[in-house]
Amino acid sequence: MYKLALAALAAAALSLTACNPPPEQNGQSGADAAAEPRTAPVLASEDARDIHSYARPEIARVKHVALNLGTNFRDKRLEGYATLDLETQSDGDEIILDSKGLEIEDIVNPQGQKLQWQMGKADPILGSPLTVKLGGAKQIRIKYKSAPQSGALQWLDPAQTAGKKRPFLFSQGEAILNRSWIPTQDSPGIRQTWDARIVVPQDLRAVMSGEDLTPEGEAAPGGKAYRFRMDKPVAPYLIALAVGDLKFQSLGPRTGVYAEPSMLKAAANELTDTEKMVETAEKLYGPYRWGRYDMIVLPPSFPFGGMENPRLTFLTPTMIAGDRSLVSLIAHELAHSWSGNLVTNATWSDFWLNEGFTSYFENRIMESLYGRDRAVMEQALAWEDLGKEIQGLDGGMSSPASRLHIDLAGKDPDEGMSGVPYDKGAAFLRLIEAKVGRERFDAYLRSYFDRFAFQPMTTNVFLADLRKNLIKGDQALEGSLKIDEWVFRPGIPDNAIAPQSPRFARVDQAAQRFAAAGTAPESLGFADWVTAERVRFLNALPRSLPAERLADLDRALGLSNTGNSEILFAWLRLAIANRYDPAVPAIDRFLTSMGRRKFAAPLYEDLVAQGAWGRPIAQRIYAKARPTYHSVTSGSVDKLLNGGG
Repeated sequence: MYKLALAALAAAALSLTACNPPPEQNGQSGADAAAEPRTAPVLASEDARDIHSYARPEIARVKHVALNLGTNFRDKRLEGYATLDLETQSDGDEIILDSKGLEIEDIVNPQGQKLQWQMGKADPILGSPLTVKLGGAKQIRIKYKSAPQSGALQWLDPAQTAGKKRPFLFSQGEAILNRSWIPTQDSPGIRQTWDARIVVPQDLRAVMSGEDLTPEGEAAPGGKAYRFRMDKPVAPYLIALAVGDLKFQSLGPRTGVYAEPSMLKAAANELTDTEKMVETAEKLYGPYRWGRYDMIVLPPSFPFGGMENPRLTFLTPTMIAGDRSLVSLIAHELAHSWSGNLVTNATWSDFWLNEGFTSYFENRIMESLYGRDRAVMEQALAWEDLGKEIQGLDGGMSSPASRLHIDLAGKDPDEGMSGVPYDKGAAFLRLIEAKVGRERFDAYLRSYFDRFAFQPMTTNVFLADLRKNLIKGDQALEGSLKIDEWVFRPGIPDNAIAPQSPRFARVDQAAQRFAAAGTAPESLGFADWVTAERVRFLNALPRSLPAERLADLDRALGLSNTGNSEILFAWLRLAIANRYDPAVPAIDRFLTSMGRRKFAAPLYEDLVAQGAWGRPIAQRIYAKARPTYHSVTSGSVDKLLNGGG
């Protein structure tokens, strides 16, 4: 009953064109005008070559994408047209696009004449190259369908939503999944503007990571049509779509949140400080250049904590704790509006330029709003997790996977999305801050975002800029930073500055008392601790506690039933390590009620590590949970459970 009427889309397909008003039409002048997006070059250096894309941008590149799609919930497909505006070299008469599972029906030029095209051999990671003979065309229109098993798209039945009445669709494009629903050059170094017309069933609403031009939708055959526009060049993975029973609540002059009606009040209450966060971020590193900063709280199967899609951050409901204790996630996604969206890693080997900068920036926002103590505790937790993660790698501190700039040849870029680019990257930037002083480093970062706004960035270009504009030939400073060791070598350099939290020192003492003497849990002070302290306490407990001690802890502190996902996660990892059977129902509930990879993958890994006790539990739970997970999460867990663990 949600079948798309393709004929209704055909007439409008070629009329969707780029919409890039000049600065004066936007009413901008002075500093704001200087922030207007410039033509974003594809860096010509060899280190900017994207091994995860078939594109040959030096011959022909996509400048603008215009989508005209309908949502077919019955067949789980997006169907319609993509019109691509191209920039070609004088001798370039073909363009190579990325595609994964797309069903191409035809490709035509602006006059409607059919163009020759060929789909190349499929690679399990990269998909297939789609080569189009242009015949001099500077614009092409592709009629196509996404596959029902598109890696980027998750189609949810009503039972998988909060409201239980209507279906839901969302996309997740990072790193190279958008090629499974958009035929374009799917490389972060090939920035593109875009617009879209999306037709959805009458009782649903579409939202996207761009300016919403039809907030209430417009009548269309088969339902309602929504129109969107992004007039600033962005990396293709940042084009995002969600469709569902969605309502909106404003949080401030330029912030707000979408959610299903039953979740909206709780979501808005949790996110009430968002406007303050935007103001704080601007004071640190310059104007917010994207207009609005809205968010959408998605169903629990969303695989990430958040995704920084411009103008519309996608969020997991696991961040709703009821006490705003997990809002560092919002600070992180907001910070991406500068580091990641404004200045973007040119390749996935440069991923740390997105996430290391953002993790550093996130912590600065948290410090400004909530104080130094909270910021340092969150640094310390991340530092502790980083050490454990690197030690767990094959080769430990010598593992190539512990480098900031990583070699991903022959690998899915998702394999580089560990804690290393986030937390080692942030630690490196904190070291620079400590060596040059916060004021000087802030001035450099602000100028960096200004000078490279709306452009791709490689590690080598960043390091050259750092040396030119911050170090400025100071050999003593250069030597003390050990830049190349941090970026290109494994492990943690010996000049790293480990965060020290006096409050954590007291928590560690409480953990020692409880483990050694069985101190009554009620006397620990747990009720007065913030989330970071509670997580630290659980992480500090030995993995050899007697069952009765664990039972006392759970009873007194209500761990199995807590609504705080970070505390629950820490508790369940402790319980699994101790093979604590009474916690198995809580493990089951958690893993079948959400699909966030950060939580799901480690818990399954912990279960498998417990051999004959844990593997059957993991397999039983996963059999129920897998159909509800996004491909990002199921892909990770499949490897674990099917690869022998």
